Amino acid sequence: MTRASDTLDVSRAEERRTQSTLASIFDLLLEGYPKRDFLVRVDDRALREPSDGAARYGLVFRTPETVRRMFMSPSERSFGEAYIEGDFEIEGDLNAVFPLVDYLRERSLSILQNLRMLRLLRSLPRQSAPPLGRRAPRLPGEPHSKERDRKAVTYHYDLPAAFYALWLDPQMVYSCAYFESEESSLAEAQERKLDRICRKLRLEKDQRFLDIGCGWGGLLMFAARRYGVRALGVTLSQVQADFARAAIERAGLKDRCEVRVTDYRDLDQWGQFDRLASVGMFEHVGAKKLEVYFQRAFRLLRPGGLFLNHGVAFCSDDPANRPSFSEGKNSFFGTYVFPDGELVPLSVTTQAAERSGFEVRDVESMREHYALTLRQFQSRLNARRDEALKLVNEATFRIWNLYLAAAIHEFVSARLTIYQVLLAKTDNGAVGLPLVRAL
Repeated sequence: MTRASDTLDVSRAEERRTQSTLASIFDLLLEGYPKRDFLVRVDDRALREPSDGAARYGLVFRTPETVRRMFMSPSERSFGEAYIEGDFEIEGDLNAVFPLVDYLRERSLSILQNLRMLRLLRSLPRQSAPPLGRRAPRLPGEPHSKERDRKAVTYHYDLPAAFYALWLDPQMVYSCAYFESEESSLAEAQERKLDRICRKLRLEKDQRFLDIGCGWGGLLMFAARRYGVRALGVTLSQVQADFARAAIERAGLKDRCEVRVTDYRDLDQWGQFDRLASVGMFEHVGAKKLEVYFQRAFRLLRPGGLFLNHGVAFCSDDPANRPSFSEGKNSFFGTYVFPDGELVPLSVTTQAAERSGFEVRDVESMREHYALTLRQFQSRLNARRDEALKLVNEATFRIWNLYLAAAIHEFVSARLTIYQVLLAKTDNGAVGLPLVRAL
């Protein structure tokens, strides 16, 4: 007959073994990392404390199984999924964790270290994984086919518009703002960005203006109200289109603005335009479709017209300097944030544009501006967390919070950047731009 005290002794011994195993795992993982400004806790037990007692952040694992699942086949996706389910928590300053993320990403264990890590992880107790609160989209068909692009885009943008309205500016502009100073408000910086786009395009009254990927209609309405253009905006999101149409009607701009749910490859029926813009849509096109994209834009533009293409890019063509966002099935951000999203360096973009007939007239990097924009997005989102959770579930909120924090780090670290490229379709060499660059 087994006594209760014997069972308790066995349980305590197993617990001590588990704690020892976990300590060995984190000693191996963090070996050589110089900073001691964070804590590590598993199942409410501290395994690592900051050297001065003041932690900037804490890595909190709900159970030993969380550790086993995250590090058995470590990937961006395994870490992200544990975080969005609350199995893995970052307490304190979420943004402070990314130097450690970079260290772990770049560190390479020896064969012997990998074998030891595998043995330690396999000895941890097992538990079933929690269900995900936001499912990854099913994207059938060829990447960047029309139907697949529609499903990928709507997965991100078809959340309630009220969710985005909590943390975007009043004009619902979901792209890089343009800051006069770090003290500028988001609303001021977004209006300055919209006006900068319009002035780069030299918009004039009654010109036909096409906004490819118009979102909730911010640029469309600004250009019509401030510069008097006749504007068509296209999006793949019915939710965005409905919001934009209602906003256009409230603003009394129905005679100048129209929004359609249409793929950029299906716009020939609307004829040619004097000016084109694409702001924050380019990332969804796909590297293999760049020339298709620019050829369609070239065909839609009248001779002498201008096209402003605004999009995120890799800072370098060197894969070693790419962001920590992985590709393929192990990509968290490519699965739960921007399915099928693809980035390329500026050189690839301009070559595709030039091969399609465009002349590159102006290029502006806005990397620092996007870091400031993303910080404001994240701050505003977290300030209205309770309201956000009435519109989306906890997992969705955590996805967006993690995405914004990671993106801030990548822009600050100069792995990602963003460019506005002004392209011209010359009319027998003529473009009509002024001799000086000043706006």
